[in-house]
Amino acid sequence: MRPTKADLEAARDRVIPDVLPPDGGTLRVLFSGINPGLYSGATGHHFARPGNRFWPALYRSGFTDRLLDPSEQDLLPGYGLGITNLAHRTTARADELTDGELREGGRRLRALVERHRPAYLAVAGVTAYRTAFGRPRTQIGPQDETFGSARVWVLPNPSGLNAGWPLDRIAAEFGRLREAAEALRCR
Repeated sequence: MRPTKADLEAARDRVIPDVLPPDGGTLRVLFSGINPGLYSGATGHHFARPGNRFWPALYRSGFTDRLLDPSEQDLLPGYGLGITNLAHRTTARADELTDGELREGGRRLRALVERHRPAYLAVAGVTAYRTAFGRPRTQIGPQDETFGSARVWVLPNPSGLNAGWPLDRIAAEFGRLREAAEALRCR
């Protein structure tokens, strides 16, 4: 059932738990959103708003063997995948976050990567990445920077509000990341 307007407003500032494998589990790619939107806060599922292209891009790029519903997010560790966010609190729009919240989220994300040791950290949202990590010239794609042993890849924001990136282009960038992650496994 879709959340009501009251459900969405009540979801403001909620926190959605990360989706991670158990300690010691394989984590090929840890995806990080900017922060959960109100729809995600109301449902308790990452990238849940209808029109968000995360789940279709994950499937079209070959990370999953079928299109998962946001309510199936707990299946991701079985694919070697996880989800977190730079900022945990839900907002109606990412621009409601302060630069300080994004920088603090960047520090928390580094610690999470050190603990779970993914092969890749994939941050969905170049503008938030630039702010969180003080990298104003960052572009979409693989980065020279690493977080511990994790390579970093910046993805386009899959929000339906990001009209400059249609689903096919987003899925293609996810596909480049998947190929790079698989190449690491083959070494």
